[in-house]
Amino acid sequence: DFGFSADDEDPFEANTTRLRRIGGGVEALAFADAGLSVYKFFLFREGGDVGATFAFSRGEGDWLQATAVPGSYRQLFDKLRLTHVLGMPTEIAGITPEGIVVAKQTHGRMLPEKTDVSGLDPERLISIPSRFVRTDRDHPRLVFLDGVPWLVADTHDRNVVIAADGSWRVIDLVAAPLPPEWLGQMPLFQEWIERARLDPHAGILAPANDDEL
Repeated sequence: DFGFSADDEDPFEANTTRLRRIGGGVEALAFADAGLSVYKFFLFREGGDVGATFAFSRGEGDWLQATAVPGSYRQLFDKLRLTHVLGMPTEIAGITPEGIVVAKQTHGRMLPEKTDVSGLDPERLISIPSRFVRTDRDHPRLVFLDGVPWLVADTHDRNVVIAADGSWRVIDLVAAPLPPEWLGQMPLFQEWIERARLDPHAGILAPANDDEL
C-alpha cells in the first residue's frame, strides 16, 4: 500500500504519508520514499498502450527510420530489464488491480542540466552511425541483449543520474529490437552490427584486407 486514496479524482496528484512526488513524464510518474527508493507508476493509455517503443520503416535514403510509439506491457517489461542491465538497478514491484505497472529503482542524484552524455558507457551503448539509423529520439545506440541487437535511445541528461558510487546510470530509455526483416535488406548495416558485436569502436566500413590490395 503506497498510501494513495482511491476516492480522489487524481490519486497521484498529492504526496502520501509514504511517498513524495519527485518527477514524471509522458510514460510514468516518479515518487521517492523515506529510504530514497524510487517508485515509478507507468500509466496505461486508452486502448491499453503503456510505455514506449520504436516502430521501424525504411527511410528516404538507405537508412532505417525509427519512430517512438506507445508500447505494450511486454515491451515495457523488456525496457525495464534493459534499464536494469545497462543502468540503475530496476525491478517490477507490482501491478495494481487497475493495470498500473510499478517499477522500483535505486535513487540517484540528477546531473547538472545540459550535461553532455554522448560518451556514456561506449563499450555497451555503442554509437550508431547516422547513415544507418535516424530516430526522433536523441542518442541512438546499439545494445546487445541476450545476443540480440537492440536500438536504445533517449538517454539524455534527464534520464541519467549519478549513483552512490559516483558512476553515471541510465534510469529511463526507449528501446526496441532491431527487426531482422529490415536488417536483411541492409547488408552494410547488418555487417557493421556484427563487427560492433566484437569491437564497439568498429568503423562504418570493414578494414581492407592487404591481400586484396
